[in-house]
Amino acid sequence: MTSQIKYLLDETHLPKAWYNLAADLPVPLPPVLHPGTKLPIGPADLEPLFPMALIEQEVSTVREIEIPEPVRAVYRQWRPSPLFRARRLEQLLDTPARIYYKYEGVSPSGSHKPNTAVPQAFYNREAGIRKLTTETGAGQWGSSLAFAGSLFGIEVQVFMVRVSYDQKPYRRALMETYGARCIASPSPETHAGRTILASQPNHPGSLGIAISEAVEVAAQRADTKYALGSVLNHVLLHQTVVGQEALAQLELADDYPDILVGCTGGGSNFAGLAFPFLGVQLRGGRKVRVIAVEPAACPSLTRGKYAYDFGDTGHLTPLVKMHTLGSTFTPPGFHAGGLRYHGMAPLVSHLAELGLIEARAYHQLRCFEAGVQFARAEGILPAPEANHAVRGAIDEALRCKEEGVSRAILVNLCGHGHFDMQAYMDYFAGKLRDLSYEESELAMALAGLPSV
Repeated sequence: MTSQIKYLLDETHLPKAWYNLAADLPVPLPPVLHPGTKLPIGPADLEPLFPMALIEQEVSTVREIEIPEPVRAVYRQWRPSPLFRARRLEQLLDTPARIYYKYEGVSPSGSHKPNTAVPQAFYNREAGIRKLTTETGAGQWGSSLAFAGSLFGIEVQVFMVRVSYDQKPYRRALMETYGARCIASPSPETHAGRTILASQPNHPGSLGIAISEAVEVAAQRADTKYALGSVLNHVLLHQTVVGQEALAQLELADDYPDILVGCTGGGSNFAGLAFPFLGVQLRGGRKVRVIAVEPAACPSLTRGKYAYDFGDTGHLTPLVKMHTLGSTFTPPGFHAGGLRYHGMAPLVSHLAELGLIEARAYHQLRCFEAGVQFARAEGILPAPEANHAVRGAIDEALRCKEEGVSRAILVNLCGHGHFDMQAYMDYFAGKLRDLSYEESELAMALAGLPSV
């Protein structure tokens, strides 16, 4: 058979709880520190930014956290998302590997991001919050929070990294359609933004800078909170609906993955797929090889230092221990804007330190080559971020071919590329090129890590 096979679940299989990996870790996660005292922070330190319900999830070690029914009601619009067996891609590669992909592009905003945007908007609405500020790279997160804000009557202000703001005008239009205000970052609207622009008026922006701007605005008003689309524990927690559904769908397929592949920027889509499977392993179940694929131009897992660092460039956030390139590091403007972040989620970084996951880095041309190959076989055009995961999966499938071994490979296709056509146009026109960071800039950023 050469056609796709789709494994569907009905809404009765929609998870009733999020899975919390912290409950099964063999070694606890290092504490979050106050940047001034260097002591572990308490809930009061986070209250200016987040509602208490999310703070409790951030520090929880309970294995299952119930999903509120109003959140599940919104999830039902697109969840459970489909799992496909990529038969046509397997045939194209002439591989004995069994390739599955969990497709998150079926959400209203076209990516996995609403899995956390919806509960974040819900909990803020319950706490009486009227406005949310946030940052976005490629725009998947900004458009997802804008969507969630429209559902729960919350005003949304998005600081979008300048290079993506210019590259992806349709993402901006989608945010505005949902009612959000989208601002190019660095902007003249905040002290953090004005400071950057004063020294470099044409700064391309970074997620670290955009976070600083969003946090600054949120901290100034009692009716405003900050929402983050990746990195933090509660964000990764919300994404575990992806892996939980995949476990059930692979049971329908009478299969189990030998290899999991996900792209990593801040770590949310990767964690959403991998954490439930790693939880099975940590509780004595079947082992799985887990591969995190990141951009070679922003390689926090493969080149970063595991150390305490700020999550933002303006140093307004607490210190977390993570793989980091340094909070002042500005990645080059490659097209996978959602992966242009200087740090990796503390939980994902911790797993790398424990040897439970492995990491590899690719340049963007090889990733776009894989995305086009995938689209021509399977009919779905991946987002530039997802292309990294597709590249990793194809390489593993070709390795199976070389070794003459059949393995099951599961990849998270975290979003479609319909808003990224300029990137594909540049690729086909030969204008896209591999970008590299300056080694001296990386060294300088790492030298500036806080002393802990």
